[in-house]
Amino acid sequence: MEINYLKINGFGKIKNKEINFKKNINLIYGKNESGKSTLLKFIQAMYFGISRNKNGKAISDFEKYKPWNGEDFSGKLKYKLDNENEYEIYREFNKKNPKIYDNNLEDISKKFNIDKTKGNQFFYEQTKVDEDLFLSTNIVEQQEVVLNNNIQGMLTQKIANILSSGDDNTSYKKIIDNLNKKLIQDIGTDRTTGRPLNELNEKIDFLKKEKENLQNISYLNREIKENKTELNESILNIKKEIDLLSEIKLKKENEEIEKEKININQKIVDENSEKIIFLKNKLKEIKNNEEKNRIDILNIVLITILIILNIVIYFIKFPKIMETLLIVGTITYLLFYFLFYLINKNKIKKEIKIKNTEKIKLEKEIEILEENKIKKEEEINIIKNKIEEKNNINLNLIENKYKENFQIDEIIKKFNYNSNKINQELELLNRELNNNNIELNTLDIKEKDIDNKMEQKLRCEEELESLEEEKKELLHLADSINLAKEALEEAYNEMKSEVTPKFTKDLSLLTEKISNNKYKKTSFDAEFGLRVENENGEYIDCNRLSIGTIDQLYLSLRLSSMNEISKEKMPIILDETFAYFDNERLENILKFINENYKENQVLIFTCSNREKDIMDKLDIEYNFVEL
Repeated sequence: MEINYLKINGFGKIKNKEINFKKNINLIYGKNESGKSTLLKFIQAMYFGISRNKNGKAISDFEKYKPWNGEDFSGKLKYKLDNENEYEIYREFNKKNPKIYDNNLEDISKKFNIDKTKGNQFFYEQTKVDEDLFLSTNIVEQQEVVLNNNIQGMLTQKIANILSSGDDNTSYKKIIDNLNKKLIQDIGTDRTTGRPLNELNEKIDFLKKEKENLQNISYLNREIKENKTELNESILNIKKEIDLLSEIKLKKENEEIEKEKININQKIVDENSEKIIFLKNKLKEIKNNEEKNRIDILNIVLITILIILNIVIYFIKFPKIMETLLIVGTITYLLFYFLFYLINKNKIKKEIKIKNTEKIKLEKEIEILEENKIKKEEEINIIKNKIEEKNNINLNLIENKYKENFQIDEIIKKFNYNSNKINQELELLNRELNNNNIELNTLDIKEKDIDNKMEQKLRCEEELESLEEEKKELLHLADSINLAKEALEEAYNEMKSEVTPKFTKDLSLLTEKISNNKYKKTSFDAEFGLRVENENGEYIDCNRLSIGTIDQLYLSLRLSSMNEISKEKMPIILDETFAYFDNERLENILKFINENYKENQVLIFTCSNREKDIMDKLDIEYNFVEL
């Protein structure tokens, strides 16, 4: 793969700049602050986009390289893969995703996956190199530290990291130590105290005991609910029995009222009967008095007969004595009667009138009383029929209403409509009902308390489940860490047995050529670290070498691993990499790169003329780009 062309419309301090690169070596020259780092960042941003996150820095890369005056913040990059397919990238950095064109200038942007955070993944899909790998492998930058004794240890460590883990920034030992530290601090073990796993176990044990203490709550809850069910059924039956007896009582009371009406009416009938008898007797007396009045009439009739007899005797000859006696007797009787009549005439008339009036009144009163008597007797019969009919109806209603719960006949037979018995039973039932209600309220209170404990148990179970899940996750994390350790150890062993020997072999060859055969063999192990064989055959600890020599070793190792990261021959980007090389070492490395990396495009960023002078001296072909 090679980068052919750059067009920078606006990026940092660079504006309207076009750059053409060639195959193999390209020397990009510029004084300090001339834009070399900006150009390198532009290449990275064209492939991977530019981050808006600060990532611990004062400002983000987006803000750092965005033109201040609002000019066009965009650019284009043309590149070619090893299969000769050419592509163009056009990117507006204000937008997340670029436009990618193929050889025919057809927009193929949508043919690649789009990551929500990283954007279009065209470069990774074409090369299998992501941004982190690109930065850690393809780009070799000048060390960002001042030249002092610390750089020697830092470079040595980077070399050891590459040989042990394949990455100069990754130390196998540190990773293992960090994993062990994470395992202890973030998780814990059976032998630790106060760690998350230990605290979880303590909480789980406490909750298990609490759950065990609350274990019988479910049984008590069921028992209370059963008791409440029985009590409610009992209360319901008592209420129904009370209702039944109340209805029977009411029926009896209504019946008593009706019977009282009968008694009242019967009393009235009896009184009327007595009064009728009395009035009839009185009427009889009046009639008897009328008989006396009839005697007076008889007297008149008798007188009339006597007169007639006297007349008859006058015309018919009777003994004189009889005639005389009859005449004298008749005259005497007449005189006596008329004298009596004359004396009592008005009184008799008055009495006759009064008696007649009283007779009429008595007869009318008797008639009214008899009618009233008949009416009351009819009412009595109606009430009796009504009572009988009502009794039958009420009994049917009660039977229909309570037949599912009670034996009506037995209850009626038991109390026999006896109000006293019914009242006594109602009193007992109401007392029992009240006791049941009190017991039910007591059970309600207990049930509330148990409900609270049930909720407490439920919360306990939920918390226990959550803690068990948390513990499971911790143990899973511990398993993952242990698996990672095993995988790292396996990879480390594989690296030691397969990769590291190859690296050390390549490193030995590179080191021998770069150092002009001064150091011929390089070896590495976990115990002694990196060692080199000097001209005398002695193995020297890497820390005893000069900084320049260690820097050579580091660069050699990076170059030896370059072609292992991708199927593409990736560009080698060297940014002020030779700052600590003396002229002899610089000449050796440039000569080595030119001879051994002809298939790789090389971009050398520098602020000095040393690289140009040496390549001119060695007659190395290169493309010169001045910023």
